[in-house]
Amino acid sequence: MLVLTGLLLIGCSGDQDSQQEIVVYSPHGKELVGHFADLFEANNPGVKVQWLDMGSQDILDRIRSEQANPQADLWWGAPSSFFMSAAEEGLLQVYRPTWAAAIDSSRHDAHDLWYGTFLTPEVITFNSQVLTRETAPQDWDDLLSEKWRNKIAIRSPLASGTMRAIYSAMIWRFYKDTGSPEQGYDWLLRLDANTKSYPANPTLMYLQIARQEALVTLWNMPDIELQKQVYDYPFDYVIPQSGTPVLIEGLAVVANCKHPELAREFYEFITSAESFSVQAREYFRIPARNDIPRSSLPAWIADTDIEAMAIDWQVFSDNSKEWMKYWDRNIRGAGGG
Repeated sequence: MLVLTGLLLIGCSGDQDSQQEIVVYSPHGKELVGHFADLFEANNPGVKVQWLDMGSQDILDRIRSEQANPQADLWWGAPSSFFMSAAEEGLLQVYRPTWAAAIDSSRHDAHDLWYGTFLTPEVITFNSQVLTRETAPQDWDDLLSEKWRNKIAIRSPLASGTMRAIYSAMIWRFYKDTGSPEQGYDWLLRLDANTKSYPANPTLMYLQIARQEALVTLWNMPDIELQKQVYDYPFDYVIPQSGTPVLIEGLAVVANCKHPELAREFYEFITSAESFSVQAREYFRIPARNDIPRSSLPAWIADTDIEAMAIDWQVFSDNSKEWMKYWDRNIRGAGGG
C-alpha cells in the first residue's frame, strides 16, 4: 500500500462518531476508489467509506431516483455533461474547494456545484500484436473504411460516459455547423456497419481486443495506459489527428446528503496536490488542476501533446440523452455489420 505523508494531515477528525460513514458513487474503479477510501479511514478512526462502482449514466440515474432520500454523499467521476444535467436538476450542493483558484473556469461549475478532477482524452485503441501506430486508423473517419469491417468492438454506449461522449462528439462535428444531428447519425450508422460487437462492460471489451476477436476500439487514453502498463494487455492507441474530445471528469457533493461535512473532508482529501500526483503516477489520471508540477507527472502525461476538439459541453448536456436514445432505437445493429 502506497503511503502518502502529506495526506495524513488532511481530514483528521478523531472525534467522529464510531457509526459515521460516507457513501461515494464512482465509476473510477475499485483500485483507485478503494485505495483512497482505505487511506481516509486510516486517518479518520471510526469513519467508514462505503463506495459503489458503477457506470456514469447509472450513477446519474441512481442519484435522480434517490433525490427524495439521498443515499450518496459524494459523486466522484463522470463527464462534465452529466454534472451539468445534475446541477440543472437540483441534485448537487454548492461547495468551493480550497484549491478553486488553481483550475480554469471552464473546468468547473460557475456556481460551485461541481469541479473538474481529471482530464480524459479519447483515443483510437488497437491490438498492438497485430497493428502499429502507423497501420491502425489515424482519425475518426478512417474507422468507416471497409478495411475495418467486423474488426471493431465498442463498449455498449448507453451506460458508459466515455462512449456517450465519443458518440456525441461525432454528432457534434456536424451539428456545430448545421444545427442538426442527422449527418452525425449517418456517420454512426456507417460505424455500426463496421462494428462486430458491443461488449456490455470494459473488461469484456479488453478481452475481445486482446484475443483478436476484434482489433480496434474507442476508449479513453488513461485507462488504456493502465491496462497496458499494469495488466500487460497488448494495447496501444492513436490520438486522432483532427482532434479528440477531452472530457472533464467531475466531483460534487450530493444535495441534501446525510453526511455533508464528511463529504467535504473526503472531497479535499482526494483532490489535494499530492493526491493528484499519486493518482497520475499510480492510477493513470490526468489532473485538471493547473498547479500540479510537471516533474511529479509520468512521462506519458507530461510529454504528450493532445489536440483537443472544441466542444460546447452545455450542448452535450442538453442533447446527448436524446442523441443516444436515437442511436439505440434506430442505429444500433442497423448498419449491416
